[in-house]
Amino acid sequence: MARAPLSPATRTLGERVRERRHVLGVSQEQLADRAGVHWTFVSQVERGLRNVNLHNLLKFAEGLDVDAGALIEGLRPPREQP
Repeated sequence: MARAPLSPATRTLGERVRERRHVLGVSQEQLADRAGVHWTFVSQVERGLRNVNLHNLLKFAEGLDVDAGALIEGLRPPREQP
């Protein structure tokens, strides 16, 4: 059974990473090499299963040859449940 994304924000970030990776025509493994992360981390981010810290966001942006702001533009933090 597939795990659900952590939040709408992690889902959207993952979709943006995957879309940009596809535009560049690189595999998850190639992006991992370019970004200096493990390929399983790329997979988890793309599926919205990881909450990316600032340093890793910057690594992904560099590996994707895009400004980090483009990856997070318009995202909102998850709402607290009462």
